[in-house]
Amino acid sequence: QLQLVESGGGLVQPGGSLRLSCAGSRLDRAPIGWFRQAPGKEREGVACISSSGAGFYYLESVKGRFSISRDNAENTVYLQMNSLKPEDTAIYYCARRTIKYCSGSSSLYDRWGQGTQVTVSS
Repeated sequence: QLQLVESGGGLVQPGGSLRLSCAGSRLDRAPIGWFRQAPGKEREGVACISSSGAGFYYLESVKGRFSISRDNAENTVYLQMNSLKPEDTAIYYCARRTIKYCSGSSSLYDRWGQGTQVTVSS
């Protein structure tokens, strides 16, 4: 399976939490990034984790609230989202970085998933 598969989205109240998962074959060999796209807005990089799990990138607005992690044995990358805000509402996508280092830019990523909807609303 080449395309990555996201799961874990849903409807949550402001201040709540969700954990997104990104699964696919052979993820352990590359950095993996999470992106989001809200209606009428451009896609933005939310977080990225290096293949070893030692390097990270976070969008400034999610620092301290979101945490990215990976389980290479399970070929899964997670995005833990806490203290969610209405402005976090978007479709969240994961993708594989095609070079060694993380980046918040969507260039040099492939194997994009179909996305999972996250809605933060009371």
